[in-house]
Amino acid sequence: MSIYEAPLNENTPPWPYTVDYDKVNEVTTDVLIVGGGTAGCHAAINARKKGAKVLVIDKANVLTSGCGGSGVDHWHNACTNPASGISPEDQVDEFQNCRKGIATSEYGSRASHYITARESWDALQDVEEWGIDIRDVNDEFVGADFRDEETKLMFAYDYDSRTVVRVQGAYIKKAMHDEMRRLDVQIQNRVMITSLLTAGGKIGGRVIGATGFHIRTGEFYIFKAKSTIVCTGPSTRLWVFSTELVGANSIHDDPNDVGDGNAICYNAGAEFGQMEAGGRTVGGFRYFGYGTGNAHNTWFACTIVDSNGKEVPWVDRDGKEIKNVADRYRLAKGQKMFYHGPPPHPYETQGPTLIHDLAERIESGEFVLPFYADLPGMPELERKAIFGLMVGNEGKTRHGVYEPYTDGGYDPNKHMMQANVLPPEEAGIHKPWWNGQGPPQWRETAFGGGGGLVYDWDCRSTLEGLYTAGNQMLGGGNHSQSASTGRYAGRKAADYALSADQVEVDKSQLSEERERVYAPVKRSAGIGWKEFQAGLCRVMQDYCATYKAEETLKIGLEWLESIKESEGQQVFARNPHELARIMEAFSRLTVGQMIMEASRARKASSRACDFERVDYPEVDPPDWDKYVIIKREEDGVSISDKPCDYWLQEPYASNYAENYDAHNGLDEKTTRVIGEAAE
Repeated sequence: MSIYEAPLNENTPPWPYTVDYDKVNEVTTDVLIVGGGTAGCHAAINARKKGAKVLVIDKANVLTSGCGGSGVDHWHNACTNPASGISPEDQVDEFQNCRKGIATSEYGSRASHYITARESWDALQDVEEWGIDIRDVNDEFVGADFRDEETKLMFAYDYDSRTVVRVQGAYIKKAMHDEMRRLDVQIQNRVMITSLLTAGGKIGGRVIGATGFHIRTGEFYIFKAKSTIVCTGPSTRLWVFSTELVGANSIHDDPNDVGDGNAICYNAGAEFGQMEAGGRTVGGFRYFGYGTGNAHNTWFACTIVDSNGKEVPWVDRDGKEIKNVADRYRLAKGQKMFYHGPPPHPYETQGPTLIHDLAERIESGEFVLPFYADLPGMPELERKAIFGLMVGNEGKTRHGVYEPYTDGGYDPNKHMMQANVLPPEEAGIHKPWWNGQGPPQWRETAFGGGGGLVYDWDCRSTLEGLYTAGNQMLGGGNHSQSASTGRYAGRKAADYALSADQVEVDKSQLSEERERVYAPVKRSAGIGWKEFQAGLCRVMQDYCATYKAEETLKIGLEWLESIKESEGQQVFARNPHELARIMEAFSRLTVGQMIMEASRARKASSRACDFERVDYPEVDPPDWDKYVIIKREEDGVSISDKPCDYWLQEPYASNYAENYDAHNGLDEKTTRVIGEAAE
């Protein structure tokens, strides 16, 4: 007998909420937003400012949900701020250049990146209006190399181009939440969306709302909307399942992110691109994000010393040793900007790094493990910027690192923090020495740069009435991209909704969805959600791991379908919480099928996509420089492709600025172009 079949008794705590699976709630709105993270909040605020009635649905609590729910310390792509000399066009060009040399998609999210370059500074000023400090308002960093004395803005990483602004955003979600409340945006927490409603109930039809259930009461919800924006997070725990490690699951991701948005949009018939893109991130096997000493991201460019106190040199783009800390943040001669990350990168975008041959020099005995982050040896203002301004506001670091470390006696003015280091042969771009990592087949999806909904210059998907923003988009993105595309998509979806008619919901579609969702609670025995999820993860580990081939992917798809049709019909829930976990497992199963289908379709290996086919070993051949597109049809899955610059082809203009200007507001001309594109 499994724990799920054990009878409840007098010692079992009662379910604390009134459960009513038969109750049906109907809610009508103009703009429905699925996912209340950073993108969803900005979308809601801007749609509401357009005059639309807006409803935000989140499986958790919008007050703290999403990848940005635990904070943000730096804001990318703010190239139009008054202290920057970088244009949006420069920003996009350099972004694409830097992507070509690393294991994240070079195909990226070019249209959304340009939208971000144009709107990131505006979105950041919105955040400032809502009460978040984006400047050195208390003059704590006067005289710092990263501070602009006129605006009091503080910059991270590249102190010359000044496009990344340091933000004191530990409580940024509360600021967004308060603004939504002020504008009378309607919020429905604790509701899991299970499907999108379409006109006539048909796959590929206009999206007219969604269904869901309350994860505490079990009540069913029908949401009717003129337009819908899906901006949920990436799929997590698809390869690794461990309830004990869920809190350290990722640096940024909300544990509630399971790929629900991918599943509901795919099942509705929307096109997805780049779902095969990998991303061997550390998942639950990493150390707590930013909680160990390192020299990357939030800790850039910290001084690192070995166990004998010997300092590890920093070098510039040209390999020349950097003698002082200030120059670690400066451009090389001829550079417009640089990418702050571990090597290798293309020559043009390579920024200052620790020496590239560090692994070999550890192996030779020149440097002795363990390593330490030497904050006491850094200039005072740089030290304060790393531990306090950045560690302390970055996601998960206020309550997970800064406060407990400080309360425990850690003093960055006196103490060095140990850096966890992998063996030299394990170091490299996929396994940076400061992260800690599990086996490559026990991975998680990439943060940004992965697959998502295909969209146009209005952030509209290939389905009428369905819009997207943030991590749900093809290419994903970071906090500023989520904020910028959210505010942009919110305007577009509102314009559409205010000129569209409400469409009646197909009753048979509702009936089928209710039957599917509540089937597990009608069973009294069978398989528990943890067993179901663990089996799914094992299939992904065995058949869709680092090295892929036609036969293994084919077997994997057969296994997923078998699990869906057999074990999936035996899984049962004793309460709404367990029902939500089961529905999440079904979402992950769908995402797993999407990844495998796209992986079969890309018959070439790709460094840009972190994708390896053992039966097609050629890396990034020219004829595969394109997006693989998958779409669910009534009779199966269709495979197609799109050029990587489809945003600049007919019916659109041939450059980013013209497209942005033409689509930055749904005027008559823009509406006509959208209609032509749909046809």
